[in-house]
Amino acid sequence: MENEKFNIITVMGATAGGKTSLAANLAYEFNGEIISADSRQVYRGMDIGTGKDLEDFIINDTQIPYHLIDIVDAGTKYNVFRYQKDFLKVYTDIKNRKKLPILCGGTGMYIDAVLKGYKLINVPHDGKLKEQLEKKTDKGLIDILKRNNDLHNRSDISNRKRLIRAVEIALYYEKHNDIDFSYPEIKSLNVQIFFDRNSRRKRITKRLKDRLQKGMIEEVESLLKKGIPAETLIYYGLEYKFITEFILGKITYEDMFSQLEIAIHQFSKRQMTWFRKMEKDGHKIYKIDGYIPLEEKIVKVKELLNK
Repeated sequence: MENEKFNIITVMGATAGGKTSLAANLAYEFNGEIISADSRQVYRGMDIGTGKDLEDFIINDTQIPYHLIDIVDAGTKYNVFRYQKDFLKVYTDIKNRKKLPILCGGTGMYIDAVLKGYKLINVPHDGKLKEQLEKKTDKGLIDILKRNNDLHNRSDISNRKRLIRAVEIALYYEKHNDIDFSYPEIKSLNVQIFFDRNSRRKRITKRLKDRLQKGMIEEVESLLKKGIPAETLIYYGLEYKFITEFILGKITYEDMFSQLEIAIHQFSKRQMTWFRKMEKDGHKIYKIDGYIPLEEKIVKVKELLNK
């Protein structure tokens, strides 16, 4: 599908919002292919906990092609730098084959990175610098990061380890300001499936119960048996963090469920905050009521494309 105004459609929204189904149906309608924008769906073997829902990619007995799902082994280090590079390869390939790329996911930083064209480079780790930074307070680290406003605005400063890494990257940028950051023009039609807060909470709780019944605990047990360190799964957060702690006997099943439920609600809230920030930064995002039928959602997207 050719469109002078847009060269990609982005379907975003909070967790448990039905993004995959809409994106797959749009791909079916417009001869498109899906590019996932989910920071954990890149990992093989992490299926139920990350909500890959691969059956949603089959529409009327047609397999919708999808990309950037199951591309690295669980336990592998993957980040927004690698994602941007992988996205550009896939995006270019899809465009060269005259198909429509449809970006779909809830990882706001990944979506923002590819739509805005973050200037990212693979910054090597500097052990000596890291030792110096570890001696600084969080405030001192944030003050350094503020010298690079763009980096500061998109860095995760809630975790000290990530904050130190962000400062390491910022200092590297200051020393290497002549790097070529050429990037293709991305013209995206951005749609967000939107539910009110109470509806999001109910959908999250229902999906959590469904996933536990479908074998999410067994999935985490399988990853541990394959040799994935418990601390790595805990680092991935949410389902993998709390279920691993339950398997290790650190918390009861009841505590696991209640703490995980709260954590997913908090995660959903952070997702919504990120999407609002994207709007403030200049992204036009069209809201689509999550409760209207799928057919109406598709019609609305068609109308937006033809505006």
